[in-house]
Amino acid sequence: MWLLRNFCALRGCSCIYVHTVSRWLSSSLSDISKYNSNFQIITKLNKMRANPVVRKLNTPEFRSIFTDELKTLVGIFCKYNYELRIAGGAVRDILMEITPKDVDFATTATPEQMKQMFTLEKIRMINPKGEKHGTITVRIGDKENFEVTTLRIDVVTDGRHAEVKFTTDWQLDANRRDLTINSMFLGFDGTLYDYFYGYEDLQQRRVKFVGDANKRIKEDFLRILRYFRFYGRVAPDAGRHDELTLKAIRANAQGLANISGERIWGELQKMLLGNYSEEIMLEMINSGLAVYCGLPLRPNVLEFKRLCLALKDFENPHKPILFMISLVHSVEDAVKMHERLKFSAFERDLAFFITQQREKVDEDYVSLRDYQKLCLQTYIRRDFVEELLKYKHKRELYDKLRSWRIPPFPVNGNILKDRGSIPTRKIGLVLAQLKLIWADSNFQLSSEELLEKHLPEVMENLVTPPPSPNYKKIKK
Repeated sequence: MWLLRNFCALRGCSCIYVHTVSRWLSSSLSDISKYNSNFQIITKLNKMRANPVVRKLNTPEFRSIFTDELKTLVGIFCKYNYELRIAGGAVRDILMEITPKDVDFATTATPEQMKQMFTLEKIRMINPKGEKHGTITVRIGDKENFEVTTLRIDVVTDGRHAEVKFTTDWQLDANRRDLTINSMFLGFDGTLYDYFYGYEDLQQRRVKFVGDANKRIKEDFLRILRYFRFYGRVAPDAGRHDELTLKAIRANAQGLANISGERIWGELQKMLLGNYSEEIMLEMINSGLAVYCGLPLRPNVLEFKRLCLALKDFENPHKPILFMISLVHSVEDAVKMHERLKFSAFERDLAFFITQQREKVDEDYVSLRDYQKLCLQTYIRRDFVEELLKYKHKRELYDKLRSWRIPPFPVNGNILKDRGSIPTRKIGLVLAQLKLIWADSNFQLSSEELLEKHLPEVMENLVTPPPSPNYKKIKK
């Protein structure tokens, strides 16, 4: 500061200028001090490379991402002197010789700088919601969208969300990521940047958190489920979990209670479609995660194991909801599971249908005709019946039902209306009963036979059809 003041005096600078520069220098020195402190802490806690450059890539998977639109994007960042690299999952996939489906990008440019740059280049920006997280999405050539996120560090975390600060330091951004295999960057010249030995972990098919697992999990408890999902994608077999990692997961399981059901279900679906899904789910249950994932305190593990074995006789992929259904004991459990995980309408109704009907298989439903009649019932979808047969391991009946083409039913609502004696609100019920009679005739009865011979009997003995797998009705 003394040197600065004397320099300014010789130059004839004002006192205000001296104080302004002094404050700037003090602030800069403080930032440098904080950075050095962060660097020392990170180096101490996290095993980190002195030189992050690992190797150069020129694989088919790497070359496959270079569309004309991507080349345009890279050219723009070069023109304005901002660094741009491929980040996260796409790097991992390329290293595993998998062509990435989605490619994310990281940059030293701030969102505001990117907006100025893209505006000058007349590039269309979309999805403004991502800006507060540092992400700008652009569409180039009206063909391809690109998500570009500013490098950042987590300033404050609460187990669900993070308050971030932008940075230009690639290592600090890598340090905030969950797993070492997701913390690598790839330059467009093929240079692989790896700060935390993610490359070696990927080569050995290890799934490890960046640094201390307990700290990483507490930053975002959803990372518990992300760990299991990526284990299924990367690990060479089902039983290579690191015990210290599992210990950290068990210690933090309750944190999942504060994570939204939609986010939990999103991770569970991906895990259940991956490798070792049976073993991973059992490990999750043993780790005390079940109740936070919408399952009973004591899930139906025996039924789950039976289903996993049964589905091996059917073609992949299977609907993830089937596995979840097997772990609940009752329709009431299925309702609670839906309330926690917020299933889609299809998933919700399928869960209720199977939990209602699974005990009737081999008792009320035995022959192909029984399942054909079930398909004809009001509110019951044919694909629900097919999934029920898969669930109960009825491969022969499943194949026959799948190949069955429903003949055209010879009676419709207009025909019944024309008869005049049937109340409008009862027409649906009458049609449902006539369909069952028609099915019992091997679908041979004509319209005249159904109306003249069977309609009077149906009207006399009209009953309410079986309950529909409707969420509101079940909840009541």
